[in-house]
Amino acid sequence: MIDGVVVKKLRVIPDERGRLMEILRSDDAIFHHFGQVYMTTAYPGVVKGWHYHKVQHDNMACIKGMMKIVLYDARKDSKTYSEVQEFFAGVHNPILIHIPPYVYHGFKCISEEEALVINVSTEVYCYENPDEYRIAPHNNEIPYNWERKDG
Repeated sequence: MIDGVVVKKLRVIPDERGRLMEILRSDDAIFHHFGQVYMTTAYPGVVKGWHYHKVQHDNMACIKGMMKIVLYDARKDSKTYSEVQEFFAGVHNPILIHIPPYVYHGFKCISEEEALVINVSTEVYCYENPDEYRIAPHNNEIPYNWERKDG
């Protein structure tokens, strides 16, 4: 596991009316503080990535469809420097992924329908000076290929 990354298995509580799933609680060990909650989606086969934050922690959960969420540790002083980690998150694997600052992350919709991610970040998005540092999803220094791996 990449240093500082935490995965929380989400508990789904179903009944005859539907289901309930807690995503992040203020008494969770991974909770730092609240910045904002936002939703992002991707259409089938679309890759959104790569980016990292210098201050913000992300807490991502895919709540509709399926996402391949990939992390890359570019922190030279980290014991997991240069490690890549894949997570398959969504309706078939309800998890929350806590992503610390300076860890690149991106995702790809791997379901046949649009996938939806909820992120509880520790910071409010600043439109004038965003804490967001991006590189292209393909042809970069991250040793990862977004293509499907059969086999």
